[in-house]
Amino acid sequence: MLYNKPVDEAEFDRYYREIHIPLASKLPGLRRYTMSRNPAGVRGDSYYLIAELDWDDMAALQAAFASPEGKAAADDVPKFATGGSSSVVFEVEDLL
Repeated sequence: MLYNKPVDEAEFDRYYREIHIPLASKLPGLRRYTMSRNPAGVRGDSYYLIAELDWDDMAALQAAFASPEGKAAADDVPKFATGGSSSVVFEVEDLL
């Protein structure tokens, strides 16, 4: 998930840590949840925060977001992402 700079950074941080992370952590099959702070764009604008959530495969990700927990996590995003957000879904190939 790519989060743009929020209107109120302190409130975003509080809500994200206290409410959204515990909610998203309940997604079925979730293997890993990481957060990158202060990403610097090489070209163009930077995001405020990048969250990466990992599942075993695309089917597991799709099942997670079709679940009640997935719907709750998705419905929660507009409550704190006041600067907007984008989702990117992709498969990872380890090369090293």
